[in-house]
Amino acid sequence: MVASQEFVVCPTSKLSQNNSDQEPDINGILIHSTNNMGSLSATTSPENTPAEIEININFHDGQSCASCSKRSCPASIACSQNELLGSVDPKEVKGEAKLLSLPSLRTEFIECDANGDLKWKEVEVASDLACSSANTMCKVEASDTREETIQANSGNSKIRVSLDTCGRKICERITEKEIIQAILYSASVNKLTFTPEEAKECARLILEELQSDEVTIEINDQSAKSTYTPPATTWSTEFLSLKDRPHKALSSTNVLLRAHWRRVWIVTLWLAACVGLFTWKFVQYRHRSAFEVMGYCLCTAKGAAETLKLNMALVLLPVCRNTVTWLRKSHKIGSVLPFNDTINFHKLVAAGIIIGVILHAGVHLTCDFPRIVRADRFLFRQTIACDFGYTQPSYLDILASTEGWTGLAMVILMLMAFLLALKTPRRSPQSLPGPIQRCVGFNAFWYTHHVFIFVYVLLIIHSMFLFLAKDFTAKTTWMYLAVPILIYVGERIYRTIRSEMVSLKIQKARIYSGKVVSLEMKKPPGFTYRSGMYVFVQCPRISKFEWHPFSLTSAPDDDHLTMHIRSLGDWSYQFYSIFQEALLSGQANLPKIAIDGPYGSASQDHAKYDIILLIGLGIGATPFISVLKDIANGLNKADKGKANRKRKAYFYWVTRDQGSFEWFGDVMKEVSCMDKNQGVIEMYNYLTSVFQEGDKRSALISAIQALHFIKNGVDIISKTPVRTQFARPNWPKVFSGLATRHREEKIGVFYCGPGSLGRQLERLCHGMTAKTTTRFVFHKEYF
Repeated sequence: MVASQEFVVCPTSKLSQNNSDQEPDINGILIHSTNNMGSLSATTSPENTPAEIEININFHDGQSCASCSKRSCPASIACSQNELLGSVDPKEVKGEAKLLSLPSLRTEFIECDANGDLKWKEVEVASDLACSSANTMCKVEASDTREETIQANSGNSKIRVSLDTCGRKICERITEKEIIQAILYSASVNKLTFTPEEAKECARLILEELQSDEVTIEINDQSAKSTYTPPATTWSTEFLSLKDRPHKALSSTNVLLRAHWRRVWIVTLWLAACVGLFTWKFVQYRHRSAFEVMGYCLCTAKGAAETLKLNMALVLLPVCRNTVTWLRKSHKIGSVLPFNDTINFHKLVAAGIIIGVILHAGVHLTCDFPRIVRADRFLFRQTIACDFGYTQPSYLDILASTEGWTGLAMVILMLMAFLLALKTPRRSPQSLPGPIQRCVGFNAFWYTHHVFIFVYVLLIIHSMFLFLAKDFTAKTTWMYLAVPILIYVGERIYRTIRSEMVSLKIQKARIYSGKVVSLEMKKPPGFTYRSGMYVFVQCPRISKFEWHPFSLTSAPDDDHLTMHIRSLGDWSYQFYSIFQEALLSGQANLPKIAIDGPYGSASQDHAKYDIILLIGLGIGATPFISVLKDIANGLNKADKGKANRKRKAYFYWVTRDQGSFEWFGDVMKEVSCMDKNQGVIEMYNYLTSVFQEGDKRSALISAIQALHFIKNGVDIISKTPVRTQFARPNWPKVFSGLATRHREEKIGVFYCGPGSLGRQLERLCHGMTAKTTTRFVFHKEYF
């Protein structure tokens, strides 16, 4: 809450609320206040808090439009261009600031009459507005209107609202009904949902300010303690001065190495192993007799085969999630292994398998096999005849052999699995042609990936019947695969037993806008996890074989588990439909589900940092809700071991729909209440459907939002103590502000959302680390 607030209300008279048969054109509602702000709450964005709010309502009376027969239509100006009066000189009406934002020849400003009523007064103006098409409701865009804000005697800046609703008649009094209509219209333009009751509450809030008998209203609230004091200079000024501060400059290469050194050494080791194995086999077969028949094609194919053995073993390890989660607990191991990149490493090794398959199978099919078939009989008998039973085979004979058909089968299965694992078929099947859409999607990806079970069986058979390796000690494929397969099979058995033993009871389920299902379940005995972890969910009514990962939104100390699942694919859509049907029909027993986990993720590493920045887009906020609740719960604990540790958490949630705030509204209220006197957590909500602050189309909403927040301490958009900002965050400004606040410190940046913004944020982290004394360490969620 604001410690001291002063309102300047113009004009200073009571507003008549008598009903009238006529409805005026509401041209503008200007809200302006002088804010002597000593502090802000932790949930209020300092850079977006309006410095001044003044309420001023003015009308205009335009000529009738010949095309749409509506008064105040922009097109009416173009119809009478020869009547334009030229430029307008700034004027004042009784010392008030005037708002010249009217696409008409006359403007009406509010004036107090002898009875104390607010009436309009005409002032001649001119406009150079171009003709626009006439609609039932003529909307004047920010770029279509000539506007000027004229300073009043006070010299204070103002927030301007210009809203043109044509097709109404002018009356002498302003009514509550007309303000409500203006609010509802502005909300619809910004894709917001305001109920008539909410609009009426906002209108009354404006009327309360207009009806004040005093020119100045002072609201003192010293009870609310601040958690953040704005610096004397703005963040942009501070950012410009960052380069002038003495600090050790870091090169881009240095920053990248410090941020990715774990990735670098793992990838370097992997590449070195692949190159070493390839070279070893290449040289080995270069000195064999078979080289005289097949040449360097044989060396290339055998070198690629050796890398395939290694990669077919390594590709299993990143998906052994229980093993990875267990290894995460070791600080020493976690300090050298990039556990947050297990999925990326899985994809990297898969790419190595593709290259190996292309080289091995491609060279065999196009080079080695034809050379065997066309080889000179004498040379064939002297070199490789014993490997083929002393009979020179045909091309079909080679393909029909055990080595041939197992190899072809593996290539076909791998090709199918790799194609369906690509991003477009897996996540955007609707972008593909109609017939193909039926064969792609997450389910196709999931099932074809499990086809690799048969690939491994075929691989072992293939390795036992090699043409040029008759000695058992030369058949080394099983040596590469033995340990990874044992770990993977053991994990699958363990997961099956654990999921069957865990008894899960759904205590509560709710359906939210955006097709989101919220589940609250009783916490199974012995189920322990860290904030930020996720579990796999199975719904037997959909499929007994499909398991999908979802983040837990409950804190580890809670006596229950919660999840928020949004419909983004075929399985989640069926999941939503099943629970929606159950809730709407009032079924006593909700559908059963099973969970497997918990499993480690990047978000659980938040505990390694004293300062964290959490960024979630849409449903991507789920892992950070658990983190926020965990931190808030820790504020009330008397943990002597961590009593002296100072933590700071910044949470930025960016969403497109206003209804999304319902998902975690209760959590935000709870966290705000627990953090009220601590100042540890700062939360920022951003709604991208609303035009950015400063745009005329969202100015009325911004002004109402500011008044409502100051009066009630609750944001009217999100219905939480966290004030909603409009449009997208200015990320360079956010990072520069954090660098200024936390000099010489390390900040953990955690992100969950689309990859495009993730790459932008990662580059920003590297750039700010190089330019400032603050080190930003980026982490992204992968599932």
